[in-house]
Amino acid sequence: MNIAVPVHSTDRKIELASGASSTSVEKIAQDPDAQSDTNPTDSKPKESAATSGEQKRAYPAPASTPTLDGAKGVRFDFNDGARIVCPHGEHPWKVRIRDLDTGNVLFETEFAGGYVNSSKRYYIRFGIEVSQQGETVLDHEYSAKDRAVLIQFPVGTLGDTMGWFPYAVKFKDRHGCKLSCAMGAPLAELFRDAYPDIEFITHEEVKPERYYATYSVGLFFDDKDCVYQPTDFRHVGLHRTAGYILGVDPTEQRPRIVIKDDQRPIAEPYVCIAVQSTTQSKYWNNPHGWREIVNFLKAAGYRVVCIDQKATHGTQLIWNHIPNGAEDETGDKPLAERFRYLKHADFFIGLSSGLSWLAWASGTPVVMISGFTHPTNEFETPYRIVNFHACNSCWNDPRVRFDHKDFLWCPRHANSPRQFECTRLITADHVKQIIQRIPGFPVRAKV
Repeated sequence: MNIAVPVHSTDRKIELASGASSTSVEKIAQDPDAQSDTNPTDSKPKESAATSGEQKRAYPAPASTPTLDGAKGVRFDFNDGARIVCPHGEHPWKVRIRDLDTGNVLFETEFAGGYVNSSKRYYIRFGIEVSQQGETVLDHEYSAKDRAVLIQFPVGTLGDTMGWFPYAVKFKDRHGCKLSCAMGAPLAELFRDAYPDIEFITHEEVKPERYYATYSVGLFFDDKDCVYQPTDFRHVGLHRTAGYILGVDPTEQRPRIVIKDDQRPIAEPYVCIAVQSTTQSKYWNNPHGWREIVNFLKAAGYRVVCIDQKATHGTQLIWNHIPNGAEDETGDKPLAERFRYLKHADFFIGLSSGLSWLAWASGTPVVMISGFTHPTNEFETPYRIVNFHACNSCWNDPRVRFDHKDFLWCPRHANSPRQFECTRLITADHVKQIIQRIPGFPVRAKV
């Protein structure tokens, strides 16, 4: 087994394989932001400040010194993996880090004093042993029961955090900890009344010295060594990756949401749609699709309400508009208002985007049109629409790297007649047939 763990001291950095001696004195940055870029819409972790100059971290930094006191000046915590600080003295320290669940010794060394940090930053039930001159100074087994734990989510994302948050609840229930969740204020307002036993704070309100342990949930695109996630998120699904990072059951679970105004907004039967997204590959690129579906739904007796934030969105010469015939409820409205419309709708039609996750949380049937993601990427719905005859699932392909800065990103067929064929070749007839499977859909409607 070859598990390398960095050790920082005042004059050296040691990398060890399990049971081996020191092998390197090279200093390697281990920053939770160092894995990839962050798009505030898509919540990808930002580049390290060490490599990007003044760029802001994606998550608040841990306390500069471990938060827990041990004997003889030793300090430790689990706020960025397992962290131990041993003061310099006349006698050397022996430090060992174990994985209590697997029985593996992850790291063991003797040194004069300094800072030790595990290489893994996701949840592991660590055991820490520190001794000096044969005397045990610290023997601590991770236990978060009744301790303050922080779980951090990116700011500026809707769908990702909606899918990830239930795993934080699972973590709290499993460990019995005092949980704080750092996230964007609009999302915190959706969750706060439903989870009164969880503290919701913004990134600016984080006080890192309070916490026994901290975990950061995100999409770590370039984490080839699995430092921040035990398995690549593209293999397990966008939301389920949080379960792996936090060490809880990855089975998906809807979050609870409580809003103050829960009255039905429209008396007549209605359907909500959302046609806009953050990159063109997410759109339904069939040029006639939305118009045909809106006409189909209206012929079936539904009012069709578009609840996107933007009525028009795009870049350069590419602009996407809400469909002709849909009622315009776009605009900068509170998420609670979007949730109210979704909760009382007969069903929702959308893309692999945030409002689909909000509709899923509301319990409303979700018709999801997506080709650039694999169906395992999102929550389970019997109304997932994908055309496997076309190019598909590039988002979940580790061989290509998503570029959120390129609105026209199409990694396999850019600038060719096949660009965006993943959704362009999803037909309106295909969508109509899926819609007609929804219980209660009017049988008089015809394809």
